Amino acid sequence: MSLPTSPSSDPHGDGDDSLADGVAHRARIRSFVVRAGRMGTGQIKALAELGPRFVLPFEQRPLDTAQVFGRQAPVVLEIGFGMGGATAQIAQTLPDHDFIGCEVHEPGVGALLKLIGEQNIPNIRIFQHDAVEVLEHMIPEGSLAGVHIFFPDPWHKKRHNKRRLIQPPFVARLVRHLAPGGYLHCATDWQPYAEQMLEVLGADPDLVNTAADGAYADKPAYRPLTKFENRGLKLGHGVWDLVFRRK
Repeated sequence: MSLPTSPSSDPHGDGDDSLADGVAHRARIRSFVVRAGRMGTGQIKALAELGPRFVLPFEQRPLDTAQVFGRQAPVVLEIGFGMGGATAQIAQTLPDHDFIGCEVHEPGVGALLKLIGEQNIPNIRIFQHDAVEVLEHMIPEGSLAGVHIFFPDPWHKKRHNKRRLIQPPFVARLVRHLAPGGYLHCATDWQPYAEQMLEVLGADPDLVNTAADGAYADKPAYRPLTKFENRGLKLGHGVWDLVFRRK
């Protein structure tokens, strides 16, 4: 999951490893590392045919979501959607919400576009761009109903832990973009990272745990099991969900 030159090694195929990798405390926070990946013919075709409609250009001005989606609806931002399978399912499960996914890995963007076309999913738009810059320049503060961060790169080695996405400065930035009562939903299959997430989110003064202080949440019904997650559960591996709300 921590290949230095490749984005979503994401073993779940639906998580956000591609965007959860580069939060090392360097000159500027980045939410990804660039990784190589091959494009299938279906993904290439989807990019060409559906990209102009569903992939939004990055611009340094606030996004008008009502104009983009053609309606007023709660907006959820997903940081790093991998190959987009979970994103597509969630968007269909919650048709009264609109979803903006950030993913720099082009095969993942193509794969989600392919699902959008095959399943006729109208309530998804995509940024193929760094989520940190999208937040900073295009997502108004206090505007999001929710943020999803599923299976970010755990950076297993202790000396790399500082590169994990869920760190106090980034969480504080996310909270500013949540509407009052908006939620932040994280999920991981790496227990040490789950423990760090719980500590960081629990320490933010503007967040409250929807489960209980110091407790993990039950998996919300809208989040589907990925094939890798399901396989891991059968082998006795754990998965931890954390759902916090802005006060």
